[in-house]
Amino acid sequence: MAVGRSGPVGGTPATASPDPAALLRSRGYLGLLLLAALLGLPICAAAFGFLALVHELEPLLYRDLPTALGFSATPVWWPLPLLAAGGLLVVLTIRHLPGNGGHEPADGFAFGGPPPLAALPGIVLAALATLACGAVLGPEAPLIALGGGLAAGAVRLRRDVPELAVKVVGAAGSFAAVSTLFGSPLLGAFLLMETSGQGGALLGAVLVPGLLASGIGALIFTGLGDWTGLGTYSLTLHHVPEAAAPTLPEFGWALAIGVLAALAGCGVRRLSLVLKGRVIRHRLPATLAMALAVAALAIAFAEATGEPATELLYSGQSALGSLFDHIAGFSAGALVLLVVCKGLAYCASLSCFRGGPIFPAMFLGAVGGVALAHLPGLQITAASAMGIGAMTVAVLRLPLTSVLMAALLLGRPGLTVLPLVIVAVVVAYVLTARLTPAAGPGEGREKGSPGRA
Repeated sequence: MAVGRSGPVGGTPATASPDPAALLRSRGYLGLLLLAALLGLPICAAAFGFLALVHELEPLLYRDLPTALGFSATPVWWPLPLLAAGGLLVVLTIRHLPGNGGHEPADGFAFGGPPPLAALPGIVLAALATLACGAVLGPEAPLIALGGGLAAGAVRLRRDVPELAVKVVGAAGSFAAVSTLFGSPLLGAFLLMETSGQGGALLGAVLVPGLLASGIGALIFTGLGDWTGLGTYSLTLHHVPEAAAPTLPEFGWALAIGVLAALAGCGVRRLSLVLKGRVIRHRLPATLAMALAVAALAIAFAEATGEPATELLYSGQSALGSLFDHIAGFSAGALVLLVVCKGLAYCASLSCFRGGPIFPAMFLGAVGGVALAHLPGLQITAASAMGIGAMTVAVLRLPLTSVLMAALLLGRPGLTVLPLVIVAVVVAYVLTARLTPAAGPGEGREKGSPGRA
């Protein structure tokens, strides 16, 4: 492989910025594209396997295991031992395997350097314990780490490959793994663009390998989904109600939703960081306490509403898909209770478990929007789209990704209400920035943490 041996990919001094035009013309860059295309196959197969395993473990642990133990149905108290076991596994992984179990989700969401291969078993195991046992976090962060780590590890087999090539291929692997989850390479591209720290013409050179890998990965996901009959696990919203053109009152609602989302997002982040500080000082007992708190919130919600505890557990990715078929039939009071209880469970999960923050934020925004749609002057599609965009940007602080996520996931009705989404996202983004204090050096990380995934 000629990666890094010809042109700026391999010849640029560490202190100089590479010339994007020369980078694109170099033989090394063509080799980089070929490598990204080849790596897209096994990386996306690994990502598919990870998501399939999570999908199979969730009902196995929550429904089939109690039946196998002699219960006629899942006991109402079942989340207590399930989440405690998950928390214990996460602690053991953090303490005894390389890589700290992955990045600390309470610290936020960002693309950093790909993890070493030695850290991947711990990252995958901690994520499986988190996701399968019902903690309120998503699969996107471990997928990013898995894709980036596998891609960078393959490149590092050649000792003469420069660090720039390793970073580009690692980003392409992360890009391919997460794009298939979101169901759109476009969303993955904006996510990478806003979190990679690259800009200008060089951004295109970094994005192209990722686009190529994610395009091939989409074919792998589709093929494996058809072959296995398991589906693709891509986020899709079904039966979205048609949306009318935005009205003046709805623009007023966009301002209000932006403000509410900023306050909620800042509250989630601050509370999760406070809880994380307690967890770091007393890892095992504090993690078990947070796990039991999540379980208690799920049980309380189930007892109060008559709905299953699974409505509150897990990331909310599956529930988002059936949002308009199921959640929209809840009463306004049940929706508000779901937002409050799942929001608190989200904070507890962020503080100690391992996973991604995106899907719970989207779910909270969507359900909050549906709850507000019970008030006059606000249609349900517009409310849910604004809630998704505003809550996502309040937690992630990625405005372009948040707008596209809200609009594209809802299909054509989402594009109809796009002006409302933009207003809500901008308001939430600006207010979040004003409410968030500047972080000091190293703030929010545990000593010895490898940083963000």
